Amino acid sequence: MATRALVNARVLVDDGFRDDLAVLLDDGGDIAALVPASQARTQADEIDDLAGGWLAPGFIDAQVNGGGGVLFNNDTSVEAIAAIGRAHRRFGTTGFLPTLISDDAEVMARAIDATRAAIAAGVPGVLGVHLEGPYIAPARKGTHDAGKFRVPDVAEVAMATSLDNGVTLITLAPEQVPLETIRAMVARGAIVVAGHTAASYEQARAGLDAGMRGFTHLYNAMSPLQGREPGAVGAALEDRGGWCGVIVDGVHVHPGSLRVALAAKPRGKLFLVTDAMPMVGSDDPAFALYGEVITAVDGVVRNAAGALAGSALDMAAAVRNCVRLLGLPLDEAARMASTYPADFLGLGGRCGRIAAGLQADLVLLDESLAVRSTWIAGVREDVA
Repeated sequence: MATRALVNARVLVDDGFRDDLAVLLDDGGDIAALVPASQARTQADEIDDLAGGWLAPGFIDAQVNGGGGVLFNNDTSVEAIAAIGRAHRRFGTTGFLPTLISDDAEVMARAIDATRAAIAAGVPGVLGVHLEGPYIAPARKGTHDAGKFRVPDVAEVAMATSLDNGVTLITLAPEQVPLETIRAMVARGAIVVAGHTAASYEQARAGLDAGMRGFTHLYNAMSPLQGREPGAVGAALEDRGGWCGVIVDGVHVHPGSLRVALAAKPRGKLFLVTDAMPMVGSDDPAFALYGEVITAVDGVVRNAAGALAGSALDMAAAVRNCVRLLGLPLDEAARMASTYPADFLGLGGRCGRIAAGLQADLVLLDESLAVRSTWIAGVREDVA
């Protein structure tokens, strides 16, 4: 018998939100079953009345540079990863990849070791690591330090793909590394995507053919789509199998461009990321990166040169923006924050849906689409 039933909420399942279901959780942290709400009291030891609202799969963020006043580059420790996870959980994120911006090999190795230790210690929500650079293009560097950029040798490829208990996501510029390097990373189990790239359409296509799975923050820091030069954006929009992360904060990408991407890509191939910096979940609007103080002004994060330097976005706000700026129905916006990133990361059999046998990672939204509660492996935390 399931130990607990979640009742009295609209539950997101494959065909949309349903108000006639109860979600049964077992004592191992998984979803035991979905049953008619009328049967909940006969099949569970305890009843949790959610008092309305929207119950969706917990949000999954594949690009989290920081949160709670912590930047992963500045503190590659288990404690830092846990602090980042706590900061984002209050905004519905139940799974995330701590993301390291281009840095030295020694810092990368420490980040991977910390991620391995965090997963082994059961730090809530940690799914793996995202290495954003340093194998990227100086012409599309954004706030990355071009002095860190390099082409990895065989030993560095082995180091960058050495995480053995979680997902490794690597953002690179396909024109900056040999295609054989992409193939080697993929063969070692990494998910490789294009980002911060000045690639031509042909170079981006060659990267996809070599095993790249998609594109990091579509439109941002990549060669644009033009009539005679489709660029990386053109390759991303054309490719039917490739996934694209998008930052829906109303700043990084114009809503019209996002609607074009939604029209061009097959359903399920666009997913939400935050590219979040330390001010998410913190009262401090400033942080240091590469020795430079970066400050969010009116919610927009830029460096001294005026380049966007990540975001102050959280996943709940990204979902709301999909509804309010893009006109998406809530069920599809929620899937872009949960189901689709889970599939992109190869974790669809573990999380990203409310279905029997999957981990009980959930988020409860109120009528204003603010987060009321989250569950990670069945453990509930309410937002104060």
